[in-house]
Amino acid sequence: MRTRNLVMMLIVACLAALVVLGGCKKKEKPAAPPKAPSVEDMRKRAVTTAKEAEKTVSATAEEAKKVATEAAASIEQTMCPVMEMKIDKNVFVEYKGKKVYFCCADCKAKFEADPEKYIAKLPQFAK
Repeated sequence: MRTRNLVMMLIVACLAALVVLGGCKKKEKPAAPPKAPSVEDMRKRAVTTAKEAEKTVSATAEEAKKVATEAAASIEQTMCPVMEMKIDKNVFVEYKGKKVYFCCADCKAKFEADPEKYIAKLPQFAK
């Protein structure tokens, strides 16, 4: 009988442990699926994205123009536009806001007499 009582106590202890440890757990409701965006929301997002893309393209075009202008300005004149010889940095004239260098004072005088005749040969005026 003693064995029977021990077995019963063991069964009761196991059931109590199951209830305490595993017990009945409440089942949680699954989360609601995300709401699909409305057509109006999608239209607004598309308009915003298009405006942002337009700004980016505009900024990129402006930056490209700036880089091209700086590159053109950085082209250094190395030859006299009149005699096509090496320039002397001490002999120059400022024409349309840019320095034009010559190999000698005679070439400078010829340029000043008819500058448009020589403009095509100057890298600082290339388009």
